[in-house]
Amino acid sequence: MTDHDHSDREEFAHDPIGHAAVDGDMSVSELIEQYGHAGIGATQISEAVDIYAEMLSGDVTNVFGLAGAMVPSGMRQIVADLIRDGHIDALVTTGANLTHDTIEAIGGKHHHGELGDTPTETTEYDEQLRDEGVDRIYNVYLPQEHFALFEDHLREHVFPPLEAEGVVSIQRFTEQLGKANSQINDSEAIDEDGGIAAAAYENDVPAYCPAVQDSVLGLQAWMYSQTSDFSLDALADMTGLNDVAYEAEKAGAMIVGGGVPKNYVLQTMLVVPGAYDYAVQLTMDPPQTGGLSGATLDEARSWGKLEKSARNVSVYADATITLPLVVAGARSQL
Repeated sequence: MTDHDHSDREEFAHDPIGHAAVDGDMSVSELIEQYGHAGIGATQISEAVDIYAEMLSGDVTNVFGLAGAMVPSGMRQIVADLIRDGHIDALVTTGANLTHDTIEAIGGKHHHGELGDTPTETTEYDEQLRDEGVDRIYNVYLPQEHFALFEDHLREHVFPPLEAEGVVSIQRFTEQLGKANSQINDSEAIDEDGGIAAAAYENDVPAYCPAVQDSVLGLQAWMYSQTSDFSLDALADMTGLNDVAYEAEKAGAMIVGGGVPKNYVLQTMLVVPGAYDYAVQLTMDPPQTGGLSGATLDEARSWGKLEKSARNVSVYADATITLPLVVAGARSQL
C-alpha cells in the first residue's frame, strides 16, 4: 500500500468534524459544545457563543442592535434582562419594537396566531382578522384595541413632560417612554415585565431609535407635534452614540436583524479613531444581494467598522431561534 505523505497540507490538517451527540440531561453549555463539533450553521452558533461570551466577560463596551419583530415574537425579556445585568451599554432598535414593548408594559398581550396551508387560506384568515380588528405579524396576532391604549399612554404620560422641553433628541424621547412604562407597570401592578425601554431607563442605558418615524410610535409623535411645541431632533442622537464609541477602550456589537439598527451601530466607527473589536450578527438575509441586512461582518471590516483583528461571525438563521441559544450559551460561560 502506498504511504501518502500529506505533511504539506497546512490548511486542512486540523479540526476534523465531530458528530454531535445529545441527550435529555444536557446543560446549555454541553449542547453548545456539541454544536462546536459539527459544521455549517452549528459551527457558526458555537463561534457566536464564544465571541459573545468574551464580549460580556471582559472590559468591553457593548452596543446592541435590535431589528425585526423581536418583541412581538417573544424575545423581549431576553433583551431586558441583558440590560439589567449590565451586558448592554447602548441599545439601537426600531420604533416598532418599542411600540410593541410599550404595549406589553401597559398590559397588552400578543397572541399565537395561525397561517393557512395555502396562500388562499392565509388570505382568508387575514380578511377575517381585518373584520375582527386583529393585526397579524406572521404567526402572531395583536388586537387593534391595544393601539388605542398605547396612544392614551403616550398622550398622558410621555408627551406632556417633553412638550415643555420643546425639541428633544430621540434618545430623550425613548428615555421618557421607558420612565412612563416603568412607572405605570409598577403602579398598576401589571402582570408583565416593564420591558426593554423601562430597563434602559432604570439602568441609565441610552436607547436610540434612528428611524422612529417608521413606526406607530413615530406616527403618534408626529401627530402630537402638529398641535404642540413638541418635536424630535433626528441628528442629536449621533453625538451620544459616537461618544460611546469614542470612549470605548474595546467595543463589541451584537446585531440582531439588519436594517437601520445594524447600520447605525456599525457606522459609529466611521467617525472615531477605533473600530469594533468584536461583532456577532444574527440574520436571515443573504449577502449575495449586496444589501446591508445580509452583508457579512467581514465586509464591514473593509469599511473600517471592524478592526482587522476583530473576532466576528455572521449566523444566518431565524433570530428567534439563535438569539436565545447564543445568549444562554454565553451566559453559561460567564
